[in-house]
Amino acid sequence: MQILDMETWDRREIYQFFRQTEWPFYAVSFSLDVTALKRTTKEEGLSFYYALVYETTRAMEEVEAFRLRDRGDHVVRHDSLVPSFTDLTPGSELFHITTLELEPDRAAFCRRAKELSTAQTAFLAETGAWDRDQMVFFSCLPWVPMTSMTNERDKDPADTIPRVSWGGYEERGGRLVLNMALDVNHRTIDGVHIGRFYETLCRRIAAPEAER
Repeated sequence: MQILDMETWDRREIYQFFRQTEWPFYAVSFSLDVTALKRTTKEEGLSFYYALVYETTRAMEEVEAFRLRDRGDHVVRHDSLVPSFTDLTPGSELFHITTLELEPDRAAFCRRAKELSTAQTAFLAETGAWDRDQMVFFSCLPWVPMTSMTNERDKDPADTIPRVSWGGYEERGGRLVLNMALDVNHRTIDGVHIGRFYETLCRRIAAPEAER
């Protein structure tokens, strides 16, 4: 983690502008072609859900703005991000939230995520050694072809943890497509950063692991 030098940060004016707003949050939704990811996870016996959580987090790590967090009196840049995602308890309508660090590769992460989520008995798992604001919050509504989604928040305009959600995928023109909703804070993330994240995520889920 590194504390940014506000005197030399090239985006300081934009950050200061959005510090003046009571609600600097905004959301963007877009369609995502998940045909290749669905095929490869099925072939490898992996969870599509965990795999998309993994690839989304990795894509965010590649775009610096998604690793920035506002701590009120300063902004920090994290070296890595930690996904925290909702998951259904087997045989129940109740859900819980599982949080774990990324593994070196997608398959290892999916196996570890399944192991932890299946064994989890509490609504929230114990926190690890990471900072809370390293997290990215994930949720999923696989029962509906979701087009957009809002998220719960405390009234803290310095909350710069991204929220990501998606619905069920559906076939469109022979491709599997789902809608992803991204909820961010304008203090740290602009539209250009979302565009770079989208391009990075599309590349990652379309390419074999060796090419990512």
